[in-house]
Amino acid sequence: MYNVTIGDDNMINGSTKLACLIGQPVEHSFSPNIHNCLFEKYNINSKYMCFDVDKDSLKDAIMAIKALKINAANVTIPHKVDIMNYLDDIDTNARLIGAVNTIKNDNGKLIGYNTDGIGFVNSVLDKGYEIKDKKVMILGAGGAARSIAVEIASNNAKFIEIRNRSIDKAQNITNTIKENFKSIVKTGDISISKEDLENIDILINTTSLGMSPDVDKLPIDKTIKLDKEILVCDIVYNPKETRFLKWAKENNLDTLGGIDMLINQALEAFYIWTGVRPDREYLSQVEELRF
Repeated sequence: MYNVTIGDDNMINGSTKLACLIGQPVEHSFSPNIHNCLFEKYNINSKYMCFDVDKDSLKDAIMAIKALKINAANVTIPHKVDIMNYLDDIDTNARLIGAVNTIKNDNGKLIGYNTDGIGFVNSVLDKGYEIKDKKVMILGAGGAARSIAVEIASNNAKFIEIRNRSIDKAQNITNTIKENFKSIVKTGDISISKEDLENIDILINTTSLGMSPDVDKLPIDKTIKLDKEILVCDIVYNPKETRFLKWAKENNLDTLGGIDMLINQALEAFYIWTGVRPDREYLSQVEELRF
């Protein structure tokens, strides 16, 4: 359990617990900013650090979590899949997603979770939108797309369409949804028409288009002009406003950027570790730490 102390929030003492990030590279991670700020705000005597761990050392790193009694960990690329081999238990949705980004040390038992999709869903709900009974299109079929698809299916989306260059990768996600949830799901290629977009409620980009060095690229035809109001989401958070989101604003559409998902997935991990549900209004203060 975490030790909660009232006093000097920056003090490290014999009771201080450790949380960490495991990945490679980790130098530019936003996680220490978020979690150390939250530990301080809620007077939790813990500190968060980043550990650069190569593939050959991953098993040793997990054994170290147990040996050093590290209470909590996040996992980032390239270890989200391989780390599942070394955990004692895995949450149901994380198993369906096939990746873990959060670990809780429960008295020596390491339990894996995936909060990426939850972070996205919470961001949509925070913005005042619903997932239940909505029609959703996801662009891309990587790990992020899979986690988001599983979570929106868990939240009873009516229809989910996965669009990707590789239909096989998209089909793999749709098969998981069909086997485990009630949402109607289908696949399609990356060629998207105006009519396709006017048949959905939420459009989500999970591709890397919009990130450096492809900051001027977007995953759809930028000349499309929409008449229907939809929510346009991009999981890319740097830059904060991608070319895709600019296209949406040019069409007078509501938008949701990747920074909200990034912070919300971290807040969900914090809740899993501590049982503390951070105040949503605190999001803007956390965001100012870096952006």
